[in-house]
Amino acid sequence: MENKRWVQRAVGGYALLIGLAVLQELLVYINVFRDQSFTLLELGFAIGCLAALMLGFLAPAGVSVVCIFVYIVAYFVWLTTYAKVDVLSISWLWLLPANVAVAAFIKTGLVRNKRLMERLEEVQRKNPEVDLATALGNKEAFRETLIKQSNLANRYSDTYNFCLVMFKIEFLPMVQESLGSQGYAQLLASLSEGIRKHIRYEDYKFALDRGRFIVLLPMTDQEYLMTLTDRIRHALVDIPSQDGKGGELNLVIRTGALVFAKEQFSQYEDADAVIAALERNTETDLIGEYI
Repeated sequence: MENKRWVQRAVGGYALLIGLAVLQELLVYINVFRDQSFTLLELGFAIGCLAALMLGFLAPAGVSVVCIFVYIVAYFVWLTTYAKVDVLSISWLWLLPANVAVAAFIKTGLVRNKRLMERLEEVQRKNPEVDLATALGNKEAFRETLIKQSNLANRYSDTYNFCLVMFKIEFLPMVQESLGSQGYAQLLASLSEGIRKHIRYEDYKFALDRGRFIVLLPMTDQEYLMTLTDRIRHALVDIPSQDGKGGELNLVIRTGALVFAKEQFSQYEDADAVIAALERNTETDLIGEYI
């Protein structure tokens, strides 16, 4: 929430900066139209506005504040003693400090976003098996867990088994276009939380790309798997979500499942083949045994 607020502030800062630039140009054009001239002094102030932006971006906040204070005092002295008082000369009093302030504000937002990205990269380095958008395991984590679970199920086939379920967002391009990048990220987080609430602590959950989630369920029979899959799918579909126009998004979730079969043990070494089989099963909401 805090990061979203800082992004909104940065957007507001850019909008304000564009507004200031338009206003400065408008005042210059009005003055040229009125006096039919453009003096070196006015050119100097126009260049000064650009210099003020550079100062706000490059200088520390304390230096910027001191420079603004010195400029305002010096300008007041010049305005009361030498300058011709008009709209343009008065506007230079606050336009340059405003440029410095807005540039410094934008720089603060950019620095904060840079630090956030550095923290995310550090988290990714420390936990390479975690999907940052959902905090679930990613494809690499799924591959390792699949190999461990399939070896256990093969070794103790009389007493141990597991099932796999994929939940997939249908019509994904349309959903992404309707929600936008931020809304889609929030949807993924909501779906991952919805899955968490309906599975056991010992179950494994993973988030893949293209709106796909996989749940690995140890010691689960096919009858319970069907019931659990339907319950989770209905819970995910019922998650409220609004599109960019404020309307309610009708989400469609497809499911596909696999039950471990000992004769298919060698196939479970290839995580991509297992994922492909699960995705094929989502086309008919099928629970299968063969990859």
